[in-house]
Parts: sequence; structure tokens; C-alpha cells
Amino acid sequence: MNPEFNVVLIMPTGIGCEIGGHAGDANPVAKLLGSVCDNLILHPNVVNASDINEMPENAWYVEGSILDRFLEGKIELQKVRSNKILIAANSPVHSVTINAASAARMTIGADVEIAELPIPLEMIGGIVNGRAVGNVSGWGTLVHEISKYEFDALAIHTPIKVSEDVKLNYYQNGGINPWGYVEAKASKLIALELNKPVAHAPFAPEERYDEIVDPRLAAEMLSNSYLHSVLKGLHKAPRIGRGLSVRDIDCLVSPWLCVGRPHEACLKVKIPIIAVRENRTVLNDPMPEEFILVENYLEAAGHLVAMREGISIESIRGSIKI
Repeated sequence: MNPEFNVVLIMPTGIGCEIGGHAGDANPVAKLLGSVCDNLILHPNVVNASDINEMPENAWYVEGSILDRFLEGKIELQKVRSNKILIAANSPVHSVTINAASAARMTIGADVEIAELPIPLEMIGGIVNGRAVGNVSGWGTLVHEISKYEFDALAIHTPIKVSEDVKLNYYQNGGINPWGYVEAKASKLIALELNKPVAHAPFAPEERYDEIVDPRLAAEMLSNSYLHSVLKGLHKAPRIGRGLSVRDIDCLVSPWLCVGRPHEACLKVKIPIIAVRENRTVLNDPMPEEFILVENYLEAAGHLVAMREGISIESIRGSIKI
């Protein structure tokens, strides 16, 4: 019996990825790459599209800092049938949050409970010098408050303060998502403390921008709670425990000119890394010579199929030398 073929797909938040840097616009990529592997390990930014999440059935929805630790060999990931999800929301809990929880119960079949935070989690996002930035306060109080609950995964549904001019510029002109970075920062701080799956959804039920936007942003325009994608992802998100390890990973697929902890971890244990040129970012990190450079995700999928079947790229391209 052949071993499973496992792929990690990353699109880091707040660096202006052409694909996956907006609102769930990497779902088609996830579906494509998911079709050529047994398990596709990805982080929420790849598939979260406000109230839409079309990740493939074989996707493992893993918070970014947990994914980093997994690739560094510090933890393993345990596949589950379902998780008990706790939603942490600032007081008073809005009807949108309650309805989103009810909708997840009735459509996904999820087990969901809501925790009302007496002291709010405060998040501020923005753009400085072409990079996403943000601050989080009250996260320690949140961790303490939810300690009285029994749950497997945490969804956070709280507002993010972003100036009106920055939001308007993003909706009209695209570019870097101004709240993605602070969401990732909050999730990382809380996930490190809890050691459980965590994802954040912005609470903005009264915001409406009634204009036609870049298709990559359209999911945000259509959404109401912004929470459903998170609940769908967390429903079967793997837990930290015995199971899949970094030794089981066959390849990492990444945007171009982007090098960080996941790449360094994979290079250390000689996991192949495919970098996709078409998915540019605002970064300009030098590409290590070990990276496999491809033009687009269609080509990346071809490379993965070759890896899965044990076919060398040289033999396909007629470049083998005597």
C-alpha cells in the first residue's frame, strides 16, 4: 500500500498575496491542490471568505502558529471527526453571532456554544509603509474568561477597528487586507496559550459598502456575520496530539518571494518547496536555490502529481543528460 501524499499550502496574511490575500480567493487553488493529494494542510487565511468556505473535504484547517510548530517538529496533528466549538464574543452578544451559531448547528451539524466576554477584546488594524500592522489588547483576559468552558476549538467574533479611509481604499482599489494581520496576531497569541485550534472572524454587522468590487473581495460584500467560514473550518480542525507529523509531509506550496518560519522549517528537514511566481506579495525575500519555481498553481499541481507518482521532472521535460 502506498503511503499517503500530504501537502502544505500557505498564503501568509497581510503581505498582499495576489491570490489568497483578499477574501477566500484561494479556495479554488485549495480545491485544485487538494485533488492531487491525500491531505492538504492549510491555514484559515487560505479559505476564509467571511460567510463562505469552500475548502476541500481533505483539507486540514490549522491556525498559523500551530502550523509553524507542526513544521518545526514540535507538535503533531490529530485528525478528528468533529470539535466542540466555543465562540468568544464581546458583551453584549449580538443577534448576528447567535444566528451564525444556530446556522452552523443546523447546516454543518456543529456543536457550538457562546461565551460572552465582560471585558472586550480590542483589535486595531491598519496599513503602515505598505505593510499590514495591528495591536491586540484584552486577549489574556479572554483566555482566563473562557477557561471555565469545555471546548475543543475557539472561534472569536469581535470587532476590528480600521480607519474609514483605509477601508474605503481597500474596497475600491484592493491591495493589502488591513485587518488580516491583526487577526493572525490575535489568533497566534491565544492559540499559543490554549494549545487548541483558534480562528478569528471580524464582527461588523452594520458595515455595508454597496458597490461592485474586485471579485476577490466579493465574498465580504455578500456576508453578514463573517463568522460562518470560521465555524466550518473549526468543525473538523485537527487538534494537537499524536497523529500526523512533519515527517509525513511531502511538499510545501508557497507564494513567490516569501520566506518565513514554514519555509525555514521545511528546508531544515529537506521537504521540497514549490514557489508560485504568479502569486506575488509585497515582500522581496531572496529565493533559496532549493526552491522549485513554477509560474502558476496549474504548474504546481503538475509538479505535485509527478511527486506523488514518483516521476522525476527531468524525465517529463526531456532534460536528462547522459
